[in-house]
Amino acid sequence: MTETVVTLVINELVQLIVHESKLLRGVHKQVEDIRDELESIQCFLKDTDKGGDLQDGVKTWVKQVREVAYHIEDVIDEYVLHMAQRLHQQSFLAFLHKIGRLLKKIKPHHDIATKIQDIKLLVREIKERRERYGFSSSDQGSSSRATNVTWHDPRVGSLFIEEDEVVGIEPTRDELVSWLVGEVSKRSVISVVGMGGIGKTTLTKKVYENESVKGHFDCRVWVTVSQSYNVSKILMSMTKQIYQAKVTTPGKIDMTDEITQISQLRKCLQQKRYIVVFDDVWKIEFWEIVKHALPCNDRGSRIIITTRNDLIGVSCKESLYDQVHKLQPLSQDKAWELFCKKAFQTEFQGGCPRELVTLSMDIVRKCEGLPLAIVAIGGLLSTKEKVPLEWKKLNDSLNFELECNPHLTSITNILSLSYHDLPCYLKSCYLYFSIFPEDYSIDCFRLIWLWVAEGFIEGKKGKPLEDVAKEYLMELIHRNLVQVSFGELDYDIYRKCRIHDLLHEIILSKAEELNLCQVFEASNTTFRGKSRCLSIHDARENVFETSEYSRVRSIFLFNTNKIPRSFIVKLFKKFKLLKVLDFEDAPIDYLPQEVGNLFHLKNLSLRRTKVKMLPKSVGRLQNLQTLNVVETAIRELPIEILRIYKLRHLLAHSHDFEIKKYSFHSERGVKIHEGFGCLNNLQTLVIIEANHHGDGLFEELGKLSQLRILGISKMTAERGRALCTSIQNMVHLKSLFVFSISEDEIIDLQSISSSPPFLEHIHLWGRLKKLPNWILKLQNLGTLVLFFSSLKEDPLSCVQVLPNLVTLSLIHAYDGEHLHFEEGGFRKLKKLILRELKKLKMVEIDRGSLPSLEQLEIGPCPQMKELPSGIQDLESLKILDFYEMQREFVLRMQPDTGEDYWKVKKVTIIRLKYRIKGEQYQIYKLGDLDLLERLQE
Repeated sequence: MTETVVTLVINELVQLIVHESKLLRGVHKQVEDIRDELESIQCFLKDTDKGGDLQDGVKTWVKQVREVAYHIEDVIDEYVLHMAQRLHQQSFLAFLHKIGRLLKKIKPHHDIATKIQDIKLLVREIKERRERYGFSSSDQGSSSRATNVTWHDPRVGSLFIEEDEVVGIEPTRDELVSWLVGEVSKRSVISVVGMGGIGKTTLTKKVYENESVKGHFDCRVWVTVSQSYNVSKILMSMTKQIYQAKVTTPGKIDMTDEITQISQLRKCLQQKRYIVVFDDVWKIEFWEIVKHALPCNDRGSRIIITTRNDLIGVSCKESLYDQVHKLQPLSQDKAWELFCKKAFQTEFQGGCPRELVTLSMDIVRKCEGLPLAIVAIGGLLSTKEKVPLEWKKLNDSLNFELECNPHLTSITNILSLSYHDLPCYLKSCYLYFSIFPEDYSIDCFRLIWLWVAEGFIEGKKGKPLEDVAKEYLMELIHRNLVQVSFGELDYDIYRKCRIHDLLHEIILSKAEELNLCQVFEASNTTFRGKSRCLSIHDARENVFETSEYSRVRSIFLFNTNKIPRSFIVKLFKKFKLLKVLDFEDAPIDYLPQEVGNLFHLKNLSLRRTKVKMLPKSVGRLQNLQTLNVVETAIRELPIEILRIYKLRHLLAHSHDFEIKKYSFHSERGVKIHEGFGCLNNLQTLVIIEANHHGDGLFEELGKLSQLRILGISKMTAERGRALCTSIQNMVHLKSLFVFSISEDEIIDLQSISSSPPFLEHIHLWGRLKKLPNWILKLQNLGTLVLFFSSLKEDPLSCVQVLPNLVTLSLIHAYDGEHLHFEEGGFRKLKKLILRELKKLKMVEIDRGSLPSLEQLEIGPCPQMKELPSGIQDLESLKILDFYEMQREFVLRMQPDTGEDYWKVKKVTIIRLKYRIKGEQYQIYKLGDLDLLERLQE
């Protein structure tokens, strides 16, 4: 984390030296010296960040480096802000041209020179202190073990769990045993993947010790790999385990010669049916070496690898016989069963007393199905008095207990291993999740844009920072540190993610320790440090009663019901150096003119607030990258927006939730002034109205060649050709949203001759004469959504050729009576939505069609009397949602009496939904008596 802070400061200094040298007249050399000193310190920090706990002396030194880095950033930002405020009435370019002349006349130049000289001395002292005390990066990876404290591997307990403590893994255990002793003769690998503490080692050990497994193999080997491993020692351990039961051994082995060891192992195993377990693998490179010691001898040998990283599991899958098993958290029922076994093992017949049920359920919920946490917390509670007061104490102070209680530190230690294994560039990104409340799902785009604004993303040649940030997020997901909570990574444009509640507790503590973030709640409004980010969960006026806030760069508001006007006034008065101001969901109805004073602001979100108008002063936000006014009452953007040349993401549309979701007028865009083509850094522009400025609007659009996401509303047929011309210039476009001006207005997109090659998502909201031919040539298209298209011909025969289509939505889109999914079509489709198709009578699904379909939504379709034919052959189908379907249709699906029930009885989730108001639905399950009564009405 400290290495990241230093990197940010170095980058700021480089930008200052290269682009604004006139600002530094007289101190240019000193600034370069500071940069050079920081770069030499940075190399040491990269190595210290790789380890876990540091020695106390090193930890203190690293903290001092972090404080100095923050101080340097403060000095730079305060100086640039002062200069910008003096000259804000002039254009930014004029500011840069004239600054050299003005510097000689103003006091800040003297101040910056003095401060930079002091900083230079301070940085040099810190560097000399490291050299004086002999801090070495080479021994920091094992620093905690180098002290007098005995180190114990916290994962050892997973190998020795008693059978009666194992809950919920029986089906998976039996499945793995069956695979191990199966008839496949080829050597095969199974990777058991999941987050830390989910039970990978426990499960694998139970499988390994199974009697049928023991009897099936000639030899068995178990190796614990861990983060810091020695290949030669692992090969030696394998050799010893193979020969431990024999009287003779292969003689002395050269432990320094890996090639010899691998050759001897191959020779030894060539004629054997063997099982080898590599537990806790952290690096792909490990498998690339040890696999050569394991011959493919066609004797039914098996290898099991446990890992926290999905990519390691995938990399080990080298043949059709290899598998990856993603271990899931325990269900709520199984989690409760395991908790009761541990907490009440000797009392109450293993059941929970009534007065403790609510508290116990809350504790179990926080564990989110993680066996490690359930066992540890349940075990601790078994030693406590069984009264609500005692249990409430633990529940309310779980964060503190995880850090300090010796019964629970194993949870923190095991889960923290994944954090410590992160490369430097991911640690700040991961700690950023501490800003958001527990169990909070954050939009992936929002998270990525915030990371960019904070400066966490390292640029890569030829890639926008947002693409690099997406790679960072994917890496955290593959490491099972971040969960996808809504949508699917491979096809949904609207995706959300979150982290496990216990991981949230751990990183919140870490973020506060590193001064990255502090959370203000009703019970805690004391500013304890020098945090760069404030996450305010209770917007009381006294939150800002401190003088330390000059360092704060980001402010977030959550779960706030009321914000005093004085709160807003103080916020803009005290926080001059903000980079991020996130008011999403906050109960505010105006944005003061003073927002224009936040010269460094890069990300401003007013999403789902009651703000009706943006002040003209937003035009002074010269560094703003993201402006989000989605779902506000703003209907027109001020002309001053056109002065924000660094703007990358402009989101300004609303949805009327009181109107039925698929009503034509539920989505609204905003008006934008002519001349917005000057914002040539824009990557996101949604949703602007097209019925202003004539063809001039489309000429402006054509200048935005960097657009990735475009949304445009109130389109008319005669403007279609102009829009097509603009779209052809957008070679980077990935998502396109087009809304016609009325239900009857045709969207004419036929004249695109050269479509953007990277288009992944298309949403068309309006009448189509036919589906544009160019859409059928899009090799990367993953999502196609058609609203109110009123197509006369079945579109499926055309669309089924799209090779990567994963989501297809037809909503008010087809006026025919019959839809036919032909054999071999839609090979990758996972989600199919057939909504508001009033004339549809029959859906026919050929065997071999839709092999990957997981989710199907149907309704209302009043003419449809029975389930789609062939639905029983959809082996991947997991979720079925029916909306306001007719009585006859529903009765045919009822358990016991329904003649079509057999077709869907294997589907995991079946929901029948009937509208209450707007987008509120009453949800029923098959067989619900309330549903049957409703259908009688």
